[in-house]
Amino acid sequence: MTLDPHHRLDACLAGHDTPRVLVVVAHPDDEVLGCGALLGRLSDGRVIHVTDGAPRDGDDARRHGFASPAAYAAARADEAKAALAIAGLGAGQLSCLGLPDQGVSWRLAEVATRLGPALLACDLVLTHAFEGGHCDHDGVAFAVHAALRRLPDAVRPTLVEMPFYHAAADGWCRQVFLPHPGASPERLLRLDAAAEVRKARMIAAHASQGDTLRSFDGTVERFRLAPPYDFAARPHAGDLLYERHGWNLDWPSWVARVGAAEAALAR
Repeated sequence: MTLDPHHRLDACLAGHDTPRVLVVVAHPDDEVLGCGALLGRLSDGRVIHVTDGAPRDGDDARRHGFASPAAYAAARADEAKAALAIAGLGAGQLSCLGLPDQGVSWRLAEVATRLGPALLACDLVLTHAFEGGHCDHDGVAFAVHAALRRLPDAVRPTLVEMPFYHAAADGWCRQVFLPHPGASPERLLRLDAAAEVRKARMIAAHASQGDTLRSFDGTVERFRLAPPYDFAARPHAGDLLYERHGWNLDWPSWVARVGAAEAALAR
């Protein structure tokens, strides 16, 4: 019997189902924050990083002690392999599309097209919620939704999203879903003591990211079926975090790039 999307997600989180799971995230380490514990419970999990985690202006590389963006990207790739090995995933279960950090919104249609074959080969896909946090997170969310819309219903995998962060009045709001009228109730995966230790080790493997990752809650992972988004409507009424921090994007540019990508994908 084929499970409906709600039951498929619940069964996967409970360990009663072993679907082919694909995690599509923007940066090396996003999968650890979003679903590191779940990855360790899957018999057939794969991860795609859309970017290599290295902005090309070199500022992040220098701040983290690397001579170039290429050296920084290589270090982040090694960290990701080490972290996923702790969850039992081999190098063959990880791939990277190689876009620059902060560059996804420029290539939305390309990313959606490149993701298509991988989405055909999975039963359940996990990705970012659309939340106005990091510009690459929103870009990947758009690309995954757009790629799935191009697949026939009969072969379309269940789409699940994870919260990462968005702007709050006093800084960052981490790991909390924004309300959405089409959203289903969230599902929580509460980690036992062994899973907490394992996830902490995965986070520690991303040594270049330091305190940023340690500011996230490592005791619970949150999931919900992804609602249908209008990616040209603001995800919430407040500040967008990528504008606040100057992460190479503003809202008018985002809307223009979404429109251009939708037009390109409709051809």
